[in-house]
Amino acid sequence: MLIVWVSKMRIMATKMAQKDRGVSRNTSSGRDASGRGASGREAASNFVDECSICLQGGDGGAGCVSFRREAQVAKGGPDGGDGGDGGDVWLVADHNVSSLLAFRDHPHRRAGHGVHGSGKKRHGARGQDCLVPVPEGTVVRSQEGELLADLVQSGDRWCGAQGGEGGKGNARFLSNKRRAPAFAERSEKGEERWLRIELKLLADVALVGFPNAGKSTLISRISAAKPKIAAYPFTTLEPNLGVVRGNGGDDWVVADVPGLIEGASAGVGLGTRFLRHIERARVLVVLLDPAGEQSLSRQLEVLLGELKSYDPNMLERPRLVVISKSDLLAGLGEQVQSEVEQLKGELKAELSGQADAIISAATGEGIEDLVAMMGEQVSRAKSMADTPAESAAKAGIRGKAEADGEVRVVHRIVPQGVSLSRESDGWRIIGRDAERAVALTDLSLPEAMAYALDKLNRLGVDRILRRGGARDGDTVKVGDVEFTYSDDSLMDA
Repeated sequence: MLIVWVSKMRIMATKMAQKDRGVSRNTSSGRDASGRGASGREAASNFVDECSICLQGGDGGAGCVSFRREAQVAKGGPDGGDGGDGGDVWLVADHNVSSLLAFRDHPHRRAGHGVHGSGKKRHGARGQDCLVPVPEGTVVRSQEGELLADLVQSGDRWCGAQGGEGGKGNARFLSNKRRAPAFAERSEKGEERWLRIELKLLADVALVGFPNAGKSTLISRISAAKPKIAAYPFTTLEPNLGVVRGNGGDDWVVADVPGLIEGASAGVGLGTRFLRHIERARVLVVLLDPAGEQSLSRQLEVLLGELKSYDPNMLERPRLVVISKSDLLAGLGEQVQSEVEQLKGELKAELSGQADAIISAATGEGIEDLVAMMGEQVSRAKSMADTPAESAAKAGIRGKAEADGEVRVVHRIVPQGVSLSRESDGWRIIGRDAERAVALTDLSLPEAMAYALDKLNRLGVDRILRRGGARDGDTVKVGDVEFTYSDDSLMDA
């Protein structure tokens, strides 16, 4: 009873303190009167285009040491089975996923472990692979920034973390010399990697302009998208996508990119994050604001300059330059109107003379003609698009195109063989096969030690050390194990 009474007193004291501070809370939504969450922080966005992810392959199963013991069977011999391989972690592009939100608070993805081997030569089951769906257009990089994979189309996949190999059972080591091997390989740990993944939106048309140029109003006019619209700069803080249907029945995707400012290509105003979403657009629509602080010609110069600084190839794409907010021209003065007319004449050739280079998303003036021009440019760009294999080659990614040419599986090149590296306190043998031969073997058993040294010999480790100039007594490291080099035999532990 005392505990309950104290708890009630604490609750009453907390409520009174909140009342004194003037905090009004809405229990149904979890937000206070200022629009913040219960923790006092701004509500988190549901669109995430960059985050870190930790991928961990499954551990392999250990091999089994077992001997056949059965009535009427003399010297049954070893019958230990192999352990199962650990599962791999695959990143798979999925058109049903639109954001990296799932990785913001839960970045870890793990595959299943392999099952240990058992007697009667029963092998362990393989661990289950972990398929991680990511949005189309996801780029995978190492923590150092190295480009690893570019998953463009739905179904593209990349192995982010490989599972460990299962250890061999003692039945695998039976030979004329070893009639009763009493050792087996241990399990191999799965690969664990921290990676950086970022999303580059796949859109046919990208709307580019200064903040408050009317991009969000335009996309809400030509599609069913409902972005936030307000009369102040940087209303749009995350890209918005909308599907536009042309007169011919063709659909294409339009991206409303947050406003760019001078210096965006250098990171000013999060410009590099916004410019990233323009990289894959087939057509660029540059919106100029006659009511802006800078002249129309200056706006065009800055925007094209930022695009060129970020990626010079952007200026080679089809581009429409459009003056927005025509409904405000009457109140902007004669100087602005004359500047508009002059720029309209200059843009007439670029727009092929199909319509005036001026629109009003608020009143609908020029919208239909602009949509028709956008559809024509998109159709033309699609007819000249690269195949998936060509796109992969341009991106510098090693890929394999499937028979239908639509799905790519990105492979990682694993170095083969062994190499020698000189260190301050000795030598280091580098190579997966050599490191695995030592890591999976129980070196406390003389028979297992002899097998590991023999395997290193067959891999050419002894020959490499002699050619490298190793001397008796030098320390040789293979993985986490150190040996003492001897010229008579290979190495002594």
